[in-house]
Amino acid sequence: MDKLAPGLIEVLLPFLGSSWVVFGTNYRKAIFIFISNTGGEQINQVALEAWRGRRDREEIRLQELEPVISQAVLDNPHHGFWRSGIMEERLLDVLVPFLPLQRHHVRHCVLNELAQLGLEPREEVLQAVLESTTFFPEEEQLFSSNGCKTVASRIAFVL
Repeated sequence: MDKLAPGLIEVLLPFLGSSWVVFGTNYRKAIFIFISNTGGEQINQVALEAWRGRRDREEIRLQELEPVISQAVLDNPHHGFWRSGIMEERLLDVLVPFLPLQRHHVRHCVLNELAQLGLEPREEVLQAVLESTTFFPEEEQLFSSNGCKTVASRIAFVL
């Protein structure tokens, strides 16, 4: 959604609005999934503050994140949802934030990828992949910059 030109999303408004039936087809049971990177910095900040407050990442509640994500979307004039009827009419049912992954999550990704390759996990491979992964913020090195997206290629490089 953050790559979509503002206003273009309005073509979906009839499918999400109160009518549910468009051109004779009932869209009541349709599920629309909109993916966006907007709000990522705010999500990371909430996760970091939770960690600094000695709260587990899994303890972060959706109610903490929804307002900051919504505000990030509404404040961004380049976002596909900016000033859209979908947002103004509150037609989105749920925001599903993707929290940043910590070192132990990336470790699990490495183990899963090795299992997919039919390889036994070796500590030196795990460590090499984790050491080649970028973590932030700079002082804490807490969250993976790319989640697990680069794990497979890093494993291939290490092997």
